[in-house]
Amino acid sequence: MKLELSHTVTEISANASTILTTLSGLPRQRIKDAMAKGAVSLKRGKHTKRIRRINTVVKPGDILQLNYDDSVLALKPPVIECLEDRRSYSVWFKPAGIMSQGNQFGDHMSILRIIEKQNDNKREVFPVHRLDRETSGLIIVAHSKKMAATLSSLFQTQQIEKSYQAIVLGKTEETGTIDRLLDKKNAITHFKRLNFNEETNNSLIDIRLETGRTHQIRRHCDSIGHPIMGDPRYGTGNKNQQGLQLVAYKLTFRCPIKHQQVTFELPEPFAQNT
Repeated sequence: MKLELSHTVTEISANASTILTTLSGLPRQRIKDAMAKGAVSLKRGKHTKRIRRINTVVKPGDILQLNYDDSVLALKPPVIECLEDRRSYSVWFKPAGIMSQGNQFGDHMSILRIIEKQNDNKREVFPVHRLDRETSGLIIVAHSKKMAATLSSLFQTQQIEKSYQAIVLGKTEETGTIDRLLDKKNAITHFKRLNFNEETNNSLIDIRLETGRTHQIRRHCDSIGHPIMGDPRYGTGNKNQQGLQLVAYKLTFRCPIKHQQVTFELPEPFAQNT
């Protein structure tokens, strides 16, 4: 069942869950579950935020929004692994299928919310960069607004080197650079072939980005005739049951806390996906 509902509050000192239960026809327990998982938002003036407490009081003029999808709400978030905790930021492994941030249908399957829950909501979490939902790999999370701004600036000025590995269709060149516009913007991807499997007709490649366009690696690999195996969106002849074979396996940068070069790396990038 999928339901999208928007309601401008006219009631005085009304309860959000009561209003949504009445308007949606859903049981109160389902509204409570939807609120806890981030599927209900409240717009007051120019500000919109998720509301999670079932007894939240709303005011006339507030706009309540419910985006209910029982197939999304039924998903169970996994326990994820923290590779490094430096107090003001931490490095985690994001499994494929987990969002970097939530959407209007909830955030319980986003890495930020999962981390909050694993830390019993005792630490703030702020996004620093993103990985596609289908992509697994290392992701950095900040635990203060100041650190979030610092790390975001490092990403924007390309002071954090991101390395990926992918299994692609066919035999690629030994090395190459893909310099093709994406969305009318410059986009540059460098790759090196690590191995070619004749039996499966797949190449394992190491990838480094100079830019960060939407789905850059996936689109660039497809553009040269070597789509990433398991990509549900790009390429032909590359579909499988294992999912997208792309892993963000290494991050290298100057730590803003210890002021020295650090590298966080998955020793076996595809071992986490098996």
